[in-house]
Amino acid sequence: MKNLAQTIDHTLLKPDATGADIARLCAEAREHGFFSVCVNSSRVLQAVAELQGSDVIVAAVTGFPLGAMETRAKAFETARAVELGAREIDTVLAVGMLIEGRADLVLQDLNEVVRSAGPASVKVILETCLLSDAQKQTACAIALDAGAAFVKTSTGFSSGGATLADVRLMAEAVAGRCQVKASGGIRDTSTAVAMLKAGASRLGTSNGIAILKGTTAGSGY
Repeated sequence: MKNLAQTIDHTLLKPDATGADIARLCAEAREHGFFSVCVNSSRVLQAVAELQGSDVIVAAVTGFPLGAMETRAKAFETARAVELGAREIDTVLAVGMLIEGRADLVLQDLNEVVRSAGPASVKVILETCLLSDAQKQTACAIALDAGAAFVKTSTGFSSGGATLADVRLMAEAVAGRCQVKASGGIRDTSTAVAMLKAGASRLGTSNGIAILKGTTAGSGY
């Protein structure tokens, strides 16, 4: 299952995650050959140290989970995470501004995040459960304009996670110009494989071990 493992961002974003939890996450990522660990920005330094000498990279979330903070704050968090060793950034777009129809402000926000990320790849979290299909398409276009490497379905902290319909819509919208990450509620092998077949090239999940073993996790991101 090495190829499947390499599609997984092994994720721990709970606010009550401890240093011991992060150490365990990183040890699991090493053991199973996951592509990355995805952590909150305050845990980047520890994760980088835990993964030294391995091929597993560190991804950090910024503007998480709401996407509603001021642009300079989001950009600063992004720059700091990269400075600490994050090689990918998963950032939440300004969802309310998108719904309001202010695509210009959403683009301005993402431009600053992408600029602040420097060499790190940026994944833009749309929070699809809060958007209409037209808004999802608009969000994909904005992410492309900003130079994002991925569009991503969900934070896993809102009212819904990834769906096959949303992954297909996003894959069609970006048309190969960036990649698609499915996240939120992916708990078993069949769902993971279906998301990849629908157009995702990366999966965000805390259930990667269960997915590789062919079992079903009870809950989690």
